[in-house]
Amino acid sequence: MLSSFKPTWMVESIYQITPEQLKKANIKAILTDLDNTLIAWNNPEATEETIRWIKLMKKNDIKVIILSNNSNKRVKRVASILELDFIPNALKPLTIGFKKAIKEYSFPREEWLMVGDQIITDIKGANNAGFKSVLVKPILDSDAWNTRLNRFVELKIMNYLIKNDSEMKWRDTIHGRRINE
Repeated sequence: MLSSFKPTWMVESIYQITPEQLKKANIKAILTDLDNTLIAWNNPEATEETIRWIKLMKKNDIKVIILSNNSNKRVKRVASILELDFIPNALKPLTIGFKKAIKEYSFPREEWLMVGDQIITDIKGANNAGFKSVLVKPILDSDAWNTRLNRFVELKIMNYLIKNDSEMKWRDTIHGRRINE
């Protein structure tokens, strides 16, 4: 039952994901969560690292789309700065936003990757939709009030998964070595 929360890969940061890794996995489009995955939840501005990573993906013809449970106003503000397409009000872990992405963009399901910092919304949603996924560590240790309960529940689920699945390890890349080996 808890296996529905298991990510395909675990990488510390979205910035460790490279076009070469994605091409090896036949990934041509990324859905990325916004808060604490792409940018800090409490800051609408992107860092230079974020901008460089997005430019690198674009240069390598990898489509990046923000898939967020946030409102249109919040997501649009950041997406316009980053020059990214976006799907707000995604209702993750439901598959509504994932289905919208498939419908609006010409990539088959197996060429998509969902990147997010929450297993309850991002990873469970990706698994529900049949997408590959990457769990990243949150950019900040703090969260918005509405995310704190999720984090409490996630900790229990993660502890169970890590205890019962030897593949549940943080890696330096999606295909790379385990960290702390």
